[in-house]
Amino acid sequence: MLTKNQARNFFLGGTVLFFLIFLVLSWHTLSREVPKQTNEENLTEDVVRGKELFDKHNCMGCHTILGEGAYYAPELTKVIDRKGAEYCKTVLMSEEPWQPRGRKMVAYAMSEQEANDVVAFLKWIGEMDLNGFPPEPDLKDKLPTK
Repeated sequence: MLTKNQARNFFLGGTVLFFLIFLVLSWHTLSREVPKQTNEENLTEDVVRGKELFDKHNCMGCHTILGEGAYYAPELTKVIDRKGAEYCKTVLMSEEPWQPRGRKMVAYAMSEQEANDVVAFLKWIGEMDLNGFPPEPDLKDKLPTK
């Protein structure tokens, strides 16, 4: 059995030790891993302007990106891989509301430069190392056998 003094010292020593471990791991993640996974060297002015437009038009009010946002409209993390840059530009530059599958997307009528900037942002997001996010569905069991 520990005395009161020993228990207090054990608690404080453990708290300090694990706090230091937490700080070292946080530093390692932020200074080493995040820049590698996000391809920080590919961050251009187009990407930054695209992110600003993405925020200005509140795209996360309907869409999710990197798993964050609303769930009304499709996930945009890998949208360039799924749909292609031209499709995305067409949707962003459309002057008519876009209505795929009954959901209505606002007609932003962006200029070609603005649409290119948003596509550059979405392309940069799609090239991040996301440790397998979003997951691909396992469809092998769903395929008909001969």
